[in-house]
Amino acid sequence: MESKIEIISTVTVDYQSDLYKIVDALNRTLKHRDLMFGLALEKDNQEKAVFTIYKT
Repeated sequence: MESKIEIISTVTVDYQSDLYKIVDALNRTLKHRDLMFGLALEKDNQEKAVFTIYKT
């Protein structure tokens, strides 16, 4: 069975050291709704983070 991951939304925000805690909490509480959340630093600007919501 093939798993398809769809990007629902992406937003760029100022990086803060505790952002990963929000992403972790969202992933733990909303995985039963087939949602997944990601956080990555921008390649060109390490002071910005890209927050992405996925539907799995």
